[in-house]
Amino acid sequence: MTGYRARAILSILTRSRHSLSSTFLQSSQLCRFCSSTVQPKFGVVGFIGLGNMGSRMADNLIKAGYRVAVHDINYNVMKMFSERGVPTRSTPYEIAESSDVVITMLPSSSHVFDVYTGENGLLHRGNAVKPSLLIDCSTIDPQTSRKLSAIVSECTLKGEKGNWRNPVMLDAPVSGGVIAAEYGTLTFMVGGLEEAYLEARLLLLSMGKKTIYCGGAGNGSAAKICNNLAMAVGMLGVSEALALGQSLGINASTLTDVFNSSSARCWSSDTYNPVPGVMEGVPSSRNYEDGFSSILMAKDIDLAAASAKEVGLKFPMTVQAREIYLELCDNGHKAEDFSCVFRHYYGGSDA
Repeated sequence: MTGYRARAILSILTRSRHSLSSTFLQSSQLCRFCSSTVQPKFGVVGFIGLGNMGSRMADNLIKAGYRVAVHDINYNVMKMFSERGVPTRSTPYEIAESSDVVITMLPSSSHVFDVYTGENGLLHRGNAVKPSLLIDCSTIDPQTSRKLSAIVSECTLKGEKGNWRNPVMLDAPVSGGVIAAEYGTLTFMVGGLEEAYLEARLLLLSMGKKTIYCGGAGNGSAAKICNNLAMAVGMLGVSEALALGQSLGINASTLTDVFNSSSARCWSSDTYNPVPGVMEGVPSSRNYEDGFSSILMAKDIDLAAASAKEVGLKFPMTVQAREIYLELCDNGHKAEDFSCVFRHYYGGSDA
């Protein structure tokens, strides 16, 4: 039953068209797109995926002075950018044909794979592409990131790109949520060729405050799902403890003060508190709206569970967290911020 519910939840996000396998870049493949001189500057930056995160990230690129062209399947969002004078493109392929670097910010692994390899995708119509650098900021499984990196490395570049003979892909998922995307304070976890990371760093810092190089292809994606797993389990622990405290007669604000002055202090207690009335400016203060949705958290935990299973790691906390967030989604709370677990699973009250 759990597997059925997980598939049902993920089907809301995507239609899987591809069977993805783990593909790791070998050192010989990496050498084929290494160069002593990296492309010194980017002309047009193509941006695909203008949802809550992507639209704000693209805005910050525009504010930083980059020439940006955008694409999204949502016509209304495209129209908003067009009315501001931002060039729009009808397909990912058109973005690729008019851009020197492409950034994608999409909901799931299959969306990313389709945008890269599907009909009218970035790599459509042969193996010669214009962008020298492709950066995926989506939260997807490391295996898909590595497979796409290998596919991109097989392509060649159109025109002169310094000493580059092949395009390069970086997986660069982000942490910080919608608020950080709005204010340009995201953290980027980057996997791929280090030379390409160094070249892309200033571009990423136009949308964030910190970049962390995590190693080879797929390591950025691996870091992100590990981070989100810890975030999910941490939120459950804080919510459970706060709900217990309320049941024992302790005010949630008082108990939060205890946590934040003691060894229980963590992001879920001092920055993203789940109890309505304890903290301003967080989703719990606005009925759990405009945050990181429970359905996306369920998706990310599912990615962590799949990765743990693949490497043979025990993952009891992951299994329990997945069950809880799937239950939240089944009970009609999939669009609410994941911190709503305090109210809707544990039955906690406002402060």
